[in-house]
Amino acid sequence: MTPKEHVHFQILRAIEGNPEISQRDLARQLGVSNGKVNYLIAALVEKGLLKMAHFGRNGDKLAKVAYLLTPAGVRNRTALTRDYLARKEAEYEALKAEIDSLRQTAATLPKIPGKPAVP
Repeated sequence: MTPKEHVHFQILRAIEGNPEISQRDLARQLGVSNGKVNYLIAALVEKGLLKMAHFGRNGDKLAKVAYLLTPAGVRNRTALTRDYLARKEAEYEALKAEIDSLRQTAATLPKIPGKPAVP
């Protein structure tokens, strides 16, 4: 998963969980600027993965916006989720193997008085 795909995944996942999330809150949650979120959402809308629905117009105030995943957006988010999960599982397995190797190495090292043994 490229960094761009990762950010798209995070946006799609956040929006699916809270369609009424503001761009400001989304930017804060992702740790990016408001401008970047605006740009990324526009790109996702252009790709047909998201659509925007306006609701709650209150007089002269701007309408609130809800972001909705399109069927293509749901398929894309599902594919990105599978890729993300596969990558995280591979990282987990690699870390687990490294920890097991370090434990075996530590078990063969001489004990230091006053220090607890490695579990």
